[in-house]
Amino acid sequence: MMTTPKIAEPVVDVNDVSHISSGTIIKGEISSLTDIRIDGHVEGKVYSKGKIVVGDQAGVNGSLLCSNLDFWGQMEGDIYVKDTLSLNGSATINGNIHVRKFQVEMGAQINGSCNMISEADYEKFVQDVVTTKIPEFNRSDKKPAKPAPAEN
Repeated sequence: MMTTPKIAEPVVDVNDVSHISSGTIIKGEISSLTDIRIDGHVEGKVYSKGKIVVGDQAGVNGSLLCSNLDFWGQMEGDIYVKDTLSLNGSATINGNIHVRKFQVEMGAQINGSCNMISEADYEKFVQDVVTTKIPEFNRSDKKPAKPAPAEN
């Protein structure tokens, strides 16, 4: 009997945070198993299996998809949150929000619609919106497979 190797996600430290610093501009799609802190500018999709924090000087032009979101900055595009979205009073959202739970501080601006969703709805959005998949790792290796050597 042949068995197939088990595929599992790598172990993620809860203290791991990817940080996009002020003065940094990123264009493209970001996918992460860990939390993300954005203080710069992102043009494209940002997906995190964890939490995203968008600072008060940050700007996002695209889509945000995450489990939880704390938002202070500026946004042009749609937001998809599996659990809780917290909007600070300095936040401006020009786009649609899809969320399970929602907290809005006085002064925040939302120019778009807000739809309350289930976890299943969120998972469908992730399947439809995120094109860059997070690589899977073989638990026995605990490292991704090495790329084949380049041919000359």
